[in-house]
Amino acid sequence: MTNEEVIKWLGEVVHPAKENKSMVELGMVESVVLDGNKVTVTLAFPKRRDPLTEYLVGSARATLIRHAPGSEVEVKTVIKEDEKTARKSVLDLGLEELNNVRHIIGIASGKGGVGKSTVAVNLAVALARLGYKVGLADADVYGPSVPLMTDTEGERPLALVEDDREIIEPVEKYGVKWMSIGYFADPGQALIWRGPMASNALKQMVLQVRWGTLDFLLVDMPPGTGDIHLTLVQDVPMEGAIIVTTPQQVALADVEKSVNMFRNKNIDRKIFGLVENMAWFTPEELPENKYYLFGKNGGERMAKRYGIPLLGQIPIVQSIREGGDYGEPAALSTRPDGQAFLDLARALADTVER
Repeated sequence: MTNEEVIKWLGEVVHPAKENKSMVELGMVESVVLDGNKVTVTLAFPKRRDPLTEYLVGSARATLIRHAPGSEVEVKTVIKEDEKTARKSVLDLGLEELNNVRHIIGIASGKGGVGKSTVAVNLAVALARLGYKVGLADADVYGPSVPLMTDTEGERPLALVEDDREIIEPVEKYGVKWMSIGYFADPGQALIWRGPMASNALKQMVLQVRWGTLDFLLVDMPPGTGDIHLTLVQDVPMEGAIIVTTPQQVALADVEKSVNMFRNKNIDRKIFGLVENMAWFTPEELPENKYYLFGKNGGERMAKRYGIPLLGQIPIVQSIREGGDYGEPAALSTRPDGQAFLDLARALADTVER
């Protein structure tokens, strides 16, 4: 590869908040250094913090890897003085935008595939239907699904400068304020980030967003117990969490990991309860029938074992899957699946208020 080719490839990476101009057009490419099979790119950012720094770094890296497979790619950043104002670095982000948020609650799971994001999105909509002011931050920066599940994939949140700080305006739909790194990435784009980059991006998705006055800010956490989770509990004033699981016994070990993480003496966050997703299967044509595909009352036994409330049981219903695929959450409906999420929202609100 040549320097000219690298510059050409980087021209494909656009800044969503800068009229979709490329980083090359914006003069962000400070240098390109080729050394055998290694390419090192340095991107220049102003001293005032760009809220999409981690996204742009990850996008540049992914683009170069795609065009030059097998090459070693490194993307560095430098800060250039900005004569107008200076914004805080991501590591010094304050909590100003959370001042009027009453409850920050994580939606967690020990493993993927249990429907955590489906529960998070529908719970947010259900809380809004009950009259609460709600926001949801999509903290699964590697696999953001909120834009698809809310039919807001084409949205591009605005980035504003106020009082020397960069603020992102959330997307609003279904009475909920949504924020996700998925709004700044092209559909299907892989975000190739190391742990610290992902953690910083997450902090920006929570701490640099104009949430306004909220009763509940739900944080859709990625599965597992890694860097993202530690960032949330250490740098974001998260009050507690609910844990999503499926009924089968094999899920017990994963629930135990999540419970132990939040109960760790260095974290010490409340667990408001357990949500049993995919509790039973109900065919649309036989709404009174229940088929326990993954076992019966597994969630109830798990909740008793760990001494936490069972907040709700969500059935497997075709309309829930369809709602997620088409961006119309099942919680909007008056069907039994919608009622299940409303019941869950009431249970969570009552538990938190107590």
